[in-house]
Amino acid sequence: MQSVSTDELIYLFAFFLGGLAFAFGPFVLVYFLSPRWTRNTLDKTGQAIECGMDPIGDAWIRYSAVYYLYALIFVAFAVDVLFLIPVALVYGRHFAIRDLVELTIFVGILSLVIVYAWKKGVFEWKRH
Repeated sequence: MQSVSTDELIYLFAFFLGGLAFAFGPFVLVYFLSPRWTRNTLDKTGQAIECGMDPIGDAWIRYSAVYYLYALIFVAFAVDVLFLIPVALVYGRHFAIRDLVELTIFVGILSLVIVYAWKKGVFEWKRH
């Protein structure tokens, strides 16, 4: 069995602390930076004063499933752009026909996704 050196344990511990900082850091920042609700920041009804306007209706409303489909399509294409930019940078110097075929297939599949969503009526916003 191989022994672990002190340097490796320090690196492991530092990496672990970094992971904890990324996991819990936003919660700690929000706790310290968020405003404290006191009597002076609440109006007569006990609601927090945000912009000076009274809220209209309930905050818990139902969204159509189409809204979530829009969000999924947006995320899919954002990830695709994140793929295409580095590919364009790498292929810029050493570009071959095979690379063009790969990118054409990739963009073609994306186009088929748009056509499929269009045929299913995803892009028609219907109020229920």
